[in-house]
Amino acid sequence: MSKPTPDLMERIVSLCKRRGFVFQSSEIYGGINSCYDYGPLGAELKRNVKDAWWRAMVTQRDDVVGLDSAIIQHPEVWKSSGHVAGFSDLLIDCKKCKGRFREDHLGGTTCPDKEFKGRPAEQCRAEGLMTEPRAFNLMFETHAGPVKDSASVVYLRPETAQGIFTNFLNVVNSSRMAPPFGVAQIGKSFRNEITPGNFVFRTREFEQMEMEFFVPPAEGERWYEYWVNERFDWYVRNGVRPENLRKYVHPEKDLAHYSTGCTDVEYLYPFGWGELEGIAKRGDFDLSAHSKGSGKDLSFYDEATKERFVPHVVEPAAGCDRAAMTFLVDAYDEEVVTSEGGKEEVRTVLHFHPRIAPITVGIFPLVKKAGMPEKAKGIQAELQDLGLRTFYDQKGAIGRRYRRMDEVGTPYCVTIDGDSVEGDGTVTVRDRDSMAQDRVAPAEVGAFLREKMRAWKRG
Repeated sequence: MSKPTPDLMERIVSLCKRRGFVFQSSEIYGGINSCYDYGPLGAELKRNVKDAWWRAMVTQRDDVVGLDSAIIQHPEVWKSSGHVAGFSDLLIDCKKCKGRFREDHLGGTTCPDKEFKGRPAEQCRAEGLMTEPRAFNLMFETHAGPVKDSASVVYLRPETAQGIFTNFLNVVNSSRMAPPFGVAQIGKSFRNEITPGNFVFRTREFEQMEMEFFVPPAEGERWYEYWVNERFDWYVRNGVRPENLRKYVHPEKDLAHYSTGCTDVEYLYPFGWGELEGIAKRGDFDLSAHSKGSGKDLSFYDEATKERFVPHVVEPAAGCDRAAMTFLVDAYDEEVVTSEGGKEEVRTVLHFHPRIAPITVGIFPLVKKAGMPEKAKGIQAELQDLGLRTFYDQKGAIGRRYRRMDEVGTPYCVTIDGDSVEGDGTVTVRDRDSMAQDRVAPAEVGAFLREKMRAWKRG
């Protein structure tokens, strides 16, 4: 197993702030723990991740439809689902440093107290400095309406899945879907984590990308295996190196009471292996629980077989923030290159897949000479019409402009020079990964880039 490299994570976090990917939320007031704002490039990165997920899970399939359910739902939803009674972690406190820890995360954790800093927290427990574990519910509680009392209690959803289950009949009746079929959704969720951390890996407010795939009971295992492989392959298709991914099958003793199987797609982060996405066999627990809680029959009648059954569910569930962080970490590289003057220097580059990159094309007039900016703006407008995200820059040496684009992961740059205006009319298209440069006619730039994007492979 590769050793954790926390210093790499520090460099990535620094780049994220410096180049506008991720900022500490409310930073001018000292910030708030585990809450982050996405800057101009981070917002584009997250949007591209969500678009790629939606395209693969909904747009390109005939057996999955979309949904956008409310964040605040009837409190009975969370009672029926088991979240009110059982959605909790075991919390322990250190009597010495007053730190709070999740019991299942205690191994490898060190004491933050100045006197004992660096000492394993397990040693504190061995010496009797830890309290007994107690349950801590992870849901955020609030109130709806003008009166704050027990009757107005509602919860910020801890997952998007329950909105899909409660809309099962609405989707079946309105979309004429029949098992096997899925309902996908992207949306905000909230969990009052005891120990959030590792940048945006674990936060209290996050976006989920979840899909519930409803199947006849006899087909559950087949579809479970299908979605485990499909979700693993999705990350590879979008640029993540397969050697940094693995499948972790949860042992039976660790499964939720309603689950008959769960596999995580894990990624090797600078701090070690961590869950990237979970694919679970949930059986018929959710629809049965909401049928009982609501009094509504959530079974399905199959006209072909004349049978009625409660569909089983296979659930691929990923966090958008965690996925965006994974694409960024995996893309990060520091290469030693030789400049035109023969000097060796370090090139920081993000090898994003063109589908994921916040900016697709940099547009650079070589100088502010008459004709170059105008031609550059014309090419930029044509590429924008093709749906490509562009960035225009006419300041500084061209080498520095290339380096700035490398550092934020822009796969292609188009440079307009003297030959573009007074010579053969062609422009230079530079490739981020190989740094190769091609001369292309302006009218062919769009098609040229589209073909390069289709053929892109991680080097």
